Amino acid sequence: GISKRHLPEIFLKIYASPSPASLLSTVVLDHYENPRNVGSLNKSSKNVGTVLVCAPACGDVMKPKLQVDENGKIVDAKFQTFACGSAIASSSLATEWVKGKSIDEALKIKTTDICKFFFLLFILLFLKKKIISVLAEDAIKAALSDYRLKQKDKKENHVKANS
Repeated sequence: GISKRHLPEIFLKIYASPSPASLLSTVVLDHYENPRNVGSLNKSSKNVGTVLVCAPACGDVMKPKLQVDENGKIVDAKFQTFACGSAIASSSLATEWVKGKSIDEALKIKTTDICKFFFLLFILLFLKKKIISVLAEDAIKAALSDYRLKQKDKKENHVKANS
């Protein structure tokens, strides 16, 4: 993590600010006010991984849906959420990032990557208030796990049908 002693003085002032919400970058606000990929995909499809993920600490809930093609590439991503602005913004960004990636590439996306993208101010807010949602990372991993489970069931049913 980032140590306070390694931060320039200006960032320490920001870190100590009594109103950290006013410091959110325009990128974060844009993803909050205009979230990308809000919606749904057919959860019954064997090529769509989905799950309901909850952050017990704050009550945020997210339901991602990731569509994976026959080559293991994520071709579409949607999400629905009842959550804070941080979770909406990070979910929006995460669904943008996973599109076009392989499953293994998508599983490497971490909350810290989202923090870095949203600039140092967001990281500082994370250190101060823990307001950056970890929901996006957890939700992507859970949806891909659901997809893999469906693929395993699909293969087992195919083998049984051909036996």
